[in-house]
Amino acid sequence: MPALVLLGAQWGDEGKGKATDLLGGSVDYVVRYQGGNNAGHTVVVGDQKYALHLLPSGILSPGCTPVIGNGVVVDPSVLLSELSGLNERGVDTSKLLISGNAHIITPFNVTVDKVTERFLGKRKIGTTGRGIGPTYADKINRVGIRVQDLYDESILTQKVEAALDVKNQMLTKLYNRRAIAVEQVVEELLGYADKLAPYVSDTVLVLNQALEQDKVVLFEGGQGTLLDIDHGTYPFVTSSNPTAGGACTGAGVGPTKISRVIGILKAYTTRVGAGPFPTELFDEDGEALRRIGGERGVTTGRDRRCGWFDAVIARYATRVNGLTDFFLTKLDVLTGWEQIPVCVAYEIDGKRVEELPYSQTDFHHAKPVYEMLPGWSEDISKAKSFSDLPKNAQSYVKALEEMSGAPISAIGVGPGRDETIEINSFL
Repeated sequence: MPALVLLGAQWGDEGKGKATDLLGGSVDYVVRYQGGNNAGHTVVVGDQKYALHLLPSGILSPGCTPVIGNGVVVDPSVLLSELSGLNERGVDTSKLLISGNAHIITPFNVTVDKVTERFLGKRKIGTTGRGIGPTYADKINRVGIRVQDLYDESILTQKVEAALDVKNQMLTKLYNRRAIAVEQVVEELLGYADKLAPYVSDTVLVLNQALEQDKVVLFEGGQGTLLDIDHGTYPFVTSSNPTAGGACTGAGVGPTKISRVIGILKAYTTRVGAGPFPTELFDEDGEALRRIGGERGVTTGRDRRCGWFDAVIARYATRVNGLTDFFLTKLDVLTGWEQIPVCVAYEIDGKRVEELPYSQTDFHHAKPVYEMLPGWSEDISKAKSFSDLPKNAQSYVKALEEMSGAPISAIGVGPGRDETIEINSFL
């Protein structure tokens, strides 16, 4: 039962799309198990660049079946637009499977997301405004609308009515907005039913049967460990579980079926949106990382906040995910620095702390304790093996591996699919 989980070990945007795509030719299924179209992946295949927002990266690998699991929230208009765009570029999307239990992002979820964030002002979370959080809130409040509801107009209407009973009160009386008509929402959602029907499936059954048949299944997380609703920098987090445990609930497979958990680490650190970020840089180095690394959100278009590598966060990700391996990405971005700082601990109220503090207050006040590592100036984008890297680059990788608590099995030395050094096989 070769089931693997691949997830972000920082705040997201670590390069999961490339890692998934690299494995895509060797796996039978690639499964998105949480998040929505607030998590984007950029995949470069030859001279073609693909920006994926909701679809699993495996959709670009012939022979691989991409799956949107029950833990994902789906905006039908975004999904259909993304499928259309890939079809126009000659990508076969016919094998896509969508869980009938996945929840739908409705127009009123998007509206609530935007007006709520605007209302918060300086206290805003930094959401993408795409309705992700309100959809997960509806799911937990048991007023959510699932993909399967599109195929029973009576149930769909009842659920939309139930959801809008409270939301319209909030929109009109608190936010001074117009009420949303039930009929309008139902009509729009029903318009997606026929278009989505060929893809809707009992994905839990499909995936478990595939594992029983020794098929290789890769579970792909969106966002990253530090954005997990339970284990991230709350409240500046997403509304789902990108950590390894989320793969079980978000796809419907038991933990005993997972054999490997791979964490994606960027060779430095970035995050999008508000929240604490101990190694964040506000100087020329931060701007250089942003420029050289092309640090702009695939889905949001927002510039990413940039900082040096944080080993405290990496160790935390190893612990809460049970990581077996790391895939280190964007090592090439660090080429040209004479010395590269690495955060090995924090200073909080004058005390050295080597593990992530559980207290939100302490983490907000954490100051990075840096260790300086020698840099390199040689171009590493053509390196095919670890020995091809400059000695200082090798030393940097080994230092990060030792500090992070799990072996580094692959290294990204450029954006292309073939610009990867594989040290140990993932399969």
